Amino acid sequence: MLRCTATPRILRNGAPIVQKRNIMGFVRNALGLDPPPSPDEPTPANRFHPWDQSPSPDLRERAATIRAMAKCPVTGQEINYTCPISGIPTHHSREAWENDVAYQESTKPEILKKVNIYEHDLRSGRPFPEFDFPLDQDFDRMVNLTNWDLFFYTRGFYSMDTEFQLAAVTKMLSYPVTIGSVLHQFSPYSLNPKGPITLEGLKSLAALRYTLYPEQNRRVSSSTKNSPLRIFILGARAEAQLPGHVWKQLQYMFPETQMELHFVGPESHFDRNKREYVNSSAPIIRRVDETLSFVYHTDYFHVFHEAQDFFPYDPYTDIFFCFHPGFAAPESKENWMGKTMEALLETKCAIFTTGFNEADLKRDMDAVVGAYGKEVDMLMEPSKNVFGSTKWELNDVNPQQVYQFNMYMAGFRGKRYHAIEV
Repeated sequence: MLRCTATPRILRNGAPIVQKRNIMGFVRNALGLDPPPSPDEPTPANRFHPWDQSPSPDLRERAATIRAMAKCPVTGQEINYTCPISGIPTHHSREAWENDVAYQESTKPEILKKVNIYEHDLRSGRPFPEFDFPLDQDFDRMVNLTNWDLFFYTRGFYSMDTEFQLAAVTKMLSYPVTIGSVLHQFSPYSLNPKGPITLEGLKSLAALRYTLYPEQNRRVSSSTKNSPLRIFILGARAEAQLPGHVWKQLQYMFPETQMELHFVGPESHFDRNKREYVNSSAPIIRRVDETLSFVYHTDYFHVFHEAQDFFPYDPYTDIFFCFHPGFAAPESKENWMGKTMEALLETKCAIFTTGFNEADLKRDMDAVVGAYGKEVDMLMEPSKNVFGSTKWELNDVNPQQVYQFNMYMAGFRGKRYHAIEV
């Protein structure tokens, strides 16, 4: 796997940071004189602890939650046995664990072990130099969006030498970089038949790129050049809590563009002081800098659509993202597949959605097409998201259900009807 080469960089406080692959390190390695690894360096061995004996109180609490709420896949009883491979409670008893042939012959034990060690690494207290993100892109370097490795390299990120570093950083950056990878002129997603983008998708993306790359359109005057790009994130929750410098990585990919991120949903604004979600009758605005602003709307999208708060919509400057919306999920389908979806389709703007896995995304898209098929244009066929998170997550209510954020993506919009003579 390609990794970033080491380059000295400057921290935000002005102090230099020199990565591990410096000249002396190279000489020591060449002579076989490398010192033993630091005990702070994460490894599967030093990051593995059974959750019910974890040094982290919140992981011991999660183990208790699994025991209280989850059911054994073999016996249907409560879970009382911790898998010795993963260190996570998974079965009612050792006998049930041994008899679960499907589990033993699958990759789940090893994936659950990764969940375990990633969670312990984040709570280990080690230095996290990988979180010192780069600032403006150098004018003589082009961002490469082929994969995570090339993105990190061409943006000048800290050298990601371990799976632990990748897991920690890609979980946060998956949201902004997924958006950027769709919008960028060098997007990794190509036109059908070789890629997942449809002809209608190309039309929508061409309109947005017209706004994002004004230097390529100097001969054509347009009011859209003076308008910020509005990115609506519906059903926002975790993504709305990401720090400003994380979302700024999206804006660095389009340095000439002003952006407004509109987080929409009842759980879009979390008050860290009160430690609760806050509702407001008026939009809550937070400016990161002169080129990036956050706007929080603490109700469902259709409420603001019916009040015309977001009017007028413009396919040149507006785009919608729904991260893991659960269009087809029983617990959230009612909120999405009524007034909200109707309002979304009425905007005629591009809508992109992600899923935890291929089946999850296809269920959501089948629900949309099944209910609104004649009113929908597909922009992007369901496909693997190049910038999905590499960190494995766990459903505490079903500990054998593991997933990664934003692993698959698709796009659609409300159908645009061509004018006909009558």
